[in-house]
Amino acid sequence: MAVSALAVPTLPLAVNLAVNPLDAGSLLSSFGALGIAVVLFAETGLLIGFFLPGDSLLFTAGLLCVPGIRGAVHLSLPQVLLASLAGALLGAQTGFWIGRRGGRALLARGRSRKLKEGAARAEELLERYGHGRAVVLARFVPVVRTVLNPLAGALNVPARVFTFWQIAGGALWTVGLVLAGYGLGSSVPNVDRYLLPLVALVVIVSLIPLALELLRSRRATEGGTR
Repeated sequence: MAVSALAVPTLPLAVNLAVNPLDAGSLLSSFGALGIAVVLFAETGLLIGFFLPGDSLLFTAGLLCVPGIRGAVHLSLPQVLLASLAGALLGAQTGFWIGRRGGRALLARGRSRKLKEGAARAEELLERYGHGRAVVLARFVPVVRTVLNPLAGALNVPARVFTFWQIAGGALWTVGLVLAGYGLGSSVPNVDRYLLPLVALVVIVSLIPLALELLRSRRATEGGTR
């Protein structure tokens, strides 16, 4: 029996308490499409959300929209797309305005090493690619997509420019990953048997840009100290 994707499921309290925020399947089983919107809002708008599984969540949600896929919940593709876009776009815009009001002091107060490294990568993207390309590219790099939005606000990136490009990047990221999961689930028989390996692969692939940036930065630092 299909579960209404936007309605909060009436699950037992014990199940809700057992939700793993790092597990896409757990989040979707407990909260449906509403969970997608909340997670993406936190990941792209609030610095505390840098650890959340945005990429794997979107891909898994797309898979769970395919009729016949065995899972704890079946989702509606239009509702998943709407929730994904709403969470990602509203989150990024919120992060931008938080950065505009809080400035660099907001990022400086963070104690997480990952956040500080992400802030350095985000600033580098802005300097290297310009505002538009950096905002779009950051969507596909974990942690960087969390800190670039408030950083853009702190650096006084024009609001109109940021809004245009974050909408373009957010739509490309969310719709692309959801449809990738949906397309794979629709074309590969019994793909649900390989759900965990597929999600793990998405997580690994999503981390490649960050790893390459860190490696390139380390090599540049080592070359400069010689």
